[in-house]
Amino acid sequence: MDNAASPPPAPPSALALTPLLVFLALFFGAGLYFTAQGEAMGFYQLRAPVAILPALALGAWLVRRRGIRPVDTLLEGMGHPNVMLMVLVFLLAGAFANVSRAIGAVDAVVALGLGAMPPALILPGLFLVAGFVSLSIGTSMGTIAAVVPIATGLADAAGLDRALVLGAVVGGAMFGDNLSIISDTTIAATRSQGARMPDKFRENFRIALPAAIATVALLAWFGDAAPVEAPGAASPWLVLPYLAVLVLALLGLDVVLVLAIGLVLTGVFGYLLAGGYDLVSYANDIYDGFESMVEITLLSLLIGGLAALIKAGGGLEWLAGVIARFARGHTGRRSGELSIAALAAGSDALTAHNTVAILVSGSLARDIASRHGIAPRRAASVLDIYSCVVQGVLPYGAQILLAGSLAGLSPLMIAGKVWYCWLLALVAIGFMLWPGRPRHVSR
Repeated sequence: MDNAASPPPAPPSALALTPLLVFLALFFGAGLYFTAQGEAMGFYQLRAPVAILPALALGAWLVRRRGIRPVDTLLEGMGHPNVMLMVLVFLLAGAFANVSRAIGAVDAVVALGLGAMPPALILPGLFLVAGFVSLSIGTSMGTIAAVVPIATGLADAAGLDRALVLGAVVGGAMFGDNLSIISDTTIAATRSQGARMPDKFRENFRIALPAAIATVALLAWFGDAAPVEAPGAASPWLVLPYLAVLVLALLGLDVVLVLAIGLVLTGVFGYLLAGGYDLVSYANDIYDGFESMVEITLLSLLIGGLAALIKAGGGLEWLAGVIARFARGHTGRRSGELSIAALAAGSDALTAHNTVAILVSGSLARDIASRHGIAPRRAASVLDIYSCVVQGVLPYGAQILLAGSLAGLSPLMIAGKVWYCWLLALVAIGFMLWPGRPRHVSR
């Protein structure tokens, strides 16, 4: 690279946004096509890191026409410190989650939760168990895969409405995923907005807790008593690494250090409590955890490059101007937060993937937050909440598709009964419209 002066900032241009539209059109269009062909997971047939390649080529061509070096711009975006940190955290989170599953920690959490569940509270109990499992392992998909088979067995034994049972599990999974510090959505939201993990958690928790309480109350009211039989007991001590990670994160420890400590603890507890778990198994599980994050890691790098190309071409400046005009010139907090919420929800509806939605809209959301005086923790919270809200009720989203396939139920029957996501959307709107909060704080 040479030391020539950087070109002046590009003027606002709608054309610079076409690469992003190409990516979304390919990803969404392929999903619709494969779904129409009868694929159960139609929106996951064309992988996002492949769908973005034509968009990168178009973005490179557009900035080259403006006299900007496209490869240098692409590499600068891919190698941005925020992107690199996000990649490191993704890899550590994948390793921690995979080792935890391998040593039986997920089974321990489910067994403890169901073992303490009174028969009259089967539905709220399933919601809370799914929420804690998802909070612990950082993935709604893993939670649904672990809890739905147990939940459907309980539903059949007690004659409960399967759709309502699955709605409780999916809602709990989204509740925990939205808050978990090792969730890829939380990592993407905090890093893209420049927020600290503990600050985002506290901001998010203030909004999520009322929605969770209302969901528990509704499920308790509409649910019937059912016999509860916990799965085979695992050592309750295996829950401790999860609790340690949660506590250390809330104390404000750097997320990389938190995950490193959690990864060591899971290895130690696995060696002591999981029969036959040795150093070779531990190393292989860490690597398998890395592999589980390859797709999202590649996408993070490529999205970082695409964002840099769009910004260099003036696309973000143009879109920010449109949003400002749409808000009728208002620069207050409410219009900014509602814009971020709409951006996150729309992106998720198009991509059917909450992490992809956050990565796609993160740069613009940060720009909106800056223009409207919104704290990074608040912007990260709104971005994460509305991507998860939409993801949790999409009939073609992976979470509902997985739950429906495991239980043999139509996704359309489940979507309307994920009460937590609908309530979370309403509560979050209430928080955004509530007057009197300060316009800006530093974190």
